[in-house]
Amino acid sequence: MKWYHYIAAFFAGVFLCNGIPHFVNGVSGNAFPSPFANPPGRGLSPAFMNVGWGFTNLLVGYILYKVSKVSWEYKLGLAVFSIGVLIMGVVIGNYFSSKMVY
Repeated sequence: MKWYHYIAAFFAGVFLCNGIPHFVNGVSGNAFPSPFANPPGRGLSPAFMNVGWGFTNLLVGYILYKVSKVSWEYKLGLAVFSIGVLIMGVVIGNYFSSKMVY
């Protein structure tokens, strides 16, 4: 793998991980913070907006995943992809935990 495949693998993990909570909350009919809320990232966006934002993240993540050529054959690329998922998961988990009030 070339160096840019590793960058694509990392960001594929980031985008795929970020797309999950937005898409799941959107299809569940829940308002959820997004960059399009007022204020951005702090206010709640309607469900349809989160479906679109989540889908966009999933699509970009998928494209980057295909570009990165991540596979079981390239263990380092798979590790870089996994690190992207893990870092984004920790960051958004920490961020959204302070935003959600039940």
